[in-house]
Amino acid sequence: MSKEELIKQTAKELFFGKGYLHATTQEIADAAGVNRALINYYFRSRDLLFQTVYLEAVENLRSQLDEVIYGDIPFKEKVSLFIDVHMKELQRYPYRESFLITEICSKNFVLEDKKKSAALSHFLKEVVAEMDKGTIRKYDPIQFVFNLTSLISFPVIMMPLYKKLLDVPKEKYKQLLSERKQIILDQIFN
Repeated sequence: MSKEELIKQTAKELFFGKGYLHATTQEIADAAGVNRALINYYFRSRDLLFQTVYLEAVENLRSQLDEVIYGDIPFKEKVSLFIDVHMKELQRYPYRESFLITEICSKNFVLEDKKKSAALSHFLKEVVAEMDKGTIRKYDPIQFVFNLTSLISFPVIMMPLYKKLLDVPKEKYKQLLSERKQIILDQIFN
């Protein structure tokens, strides 16, 4: 692995895996076992490093989800696979979404203007078709996407708080998360 890749992987793990939302370039350098100047050489700043690793992580998730969305499989199976892929990535990087929100709110992170996702448009058409068939309840298909992603993401994003408030040990919480898929499928399908 090149030094540049090592720095990116270490930053991803610190930012998104361990939740060190404000890790400095020195902390990243120390964790990667490199000189801080090397981070500045490859990325110029912590913010540019963050943008690079964030965009790579998002692109990786997007490509996996696009593959599921465009797959020629029954809708319920597609949603089940969508849950698997999204949940796996969330468990790998539980702080990615929280980190993005924090960075956007701090005005340090500029999210490029994005055109509407073709995969999301495709998925929304499938949602409408399934609503018309009666497989899922009829309502705004965007609400379906909100519900699906919220049911997947929220328990992972809120894990530190829920574990404390509900006094749930780490292994029990993992078990609860593993049960989410069936609960989500039961919630969204008639």
